[in-house]
Amino acid sequence: MEKFKRLKNEGNDFVKMGEYEEAANKYSECMKLNTEECTVYTNRALCYLKLYKYEEAKWDCDRVLQIEDSNIKALYRRALAYKGLQVRKKNMAGI
Repeated sequence: MEKFKRLKNEGNDFVKMGEYEEAANKYSECMKLNTEECTVYTNRALCYLKLYKYEEAKWDCDRVLQIEDSNIKALYRRALAYKGLQVRKKNMAGI
């Protein structure tokens, strides 16, 4: 559990610095230690949104909602992911 907390805090520090790829990697390491902790999924979803990885963000939010169906952050970030996917789809249609 100590390693989990350390990795999560390191991920949080990377987010504060705007280093989203590194933060996502830290949160992924956390998931190897605990697959049921919703905050690391919602945190990684935030990173993916910042990196324009909308499909990955949606997947993380879907995972949280399987565990906790009324998680506000997961619902909000999934909506942002869907919005990003729609914008990408429209842009691709215009090419």
